[in-house]
Amino acid sequence: MSQGDERGYGDEPGGRTDDAYSTLGGTRQTRTRLPGGDEGDGYGRRPARNSRSLVMIVGVVVLLIAAIAFANQSGNGDEGSGGSGKEPPAAGAGPTAATGTKPVQGKNGTIASGFAHDEQGAQSAAANYGVALGSAEMFDADSRREIAAAVYAPTVAAVRQGDLDKAYSGKEFLARIGLNPDGTAPAGLTFISRVNPVGSKVEKFGGDTASVAVWYSALFGLAGEGSKNPVSEGWYTTTYELSWVNGDWKVTDFTQKDGPAPVGRDQAASPAEEMVDAVEQFGGFTYAR
Repeated sequence: MSQGDERGYGDEPGGRTDDAYSTLGGTRQTRTRLPGGDEGDGYGRRPARNSRSLVMIVGVVVLLIAAIAFANQSGNGDEGSGGSGKEPPAAGAGPTAATGTKPVQGKNGTIASGFAHDEQGAQSAAANYGVALGSAEMFDADSRREIAAAVYAPTVAAVRQGDLDKAYSGKEFLARIGLNPDGTAPAGLTFISRVNPVGSKVEKFGGDTASVAVWYSALFGLAGEGSKNPVSEGWYTTTYELSWVNGDWKVTDFTQKDGPAPVGRDQAASPAEEMVDAVEQFGGFTYAR
């Protein structure tokens, strides 16, 4: 559901408009030292060590540390929260680098909701909806209806629900992937269907409509001793058509294609028991991008 420079929340410290001297009421006078270093000040006099100067320096350091800590703790996206108001310079930013918009706070069932009404929000919605639509819960009738209602726009949800029921409850399809007629895994086996977004990009953006492509890997199959459909990995790109409906992004249509797929590394496949343990111990992420 997108992935560059990680811009922190809030206005990060940039170029200073005030320095330590002006902040503390200094005079900006400059002392020129002649050869001799600490032996004198150029006038044959040894400079006095003033404890007040040390206190001022320590005070400046403490203020800077406090300012940095405050900037890191404060939320981003609050325009006018302080600082220069200028964007920090990008450092090799990728197309899906975090832009600083706050993550969503709400949920529609188990699916994130309340995405930002901008390009990043559209990418976040597409990535999260892709995770939900590619999950094992889609093979359970009740969960599938909840996902469809949360993901699709109301105008297409009813039609999509019927299509999804036909696709996911077909006996031939379920038998081909090794599941029981009710969509459950046979005894002793664990069904795995998990989408892992790698990146996303905006193909088109029109304010209240967006077309977002999500590139992801997918794990699919049955884990366990004697499985005839062991868990395998695939790579796909799904492009979601989104509309802004009732204060959130919703899916109106999508298309899918294979790849881009990387070259597989020379790694031995894990035994069935290890794969089952991994899926049970490593829960999927609840928020993508």
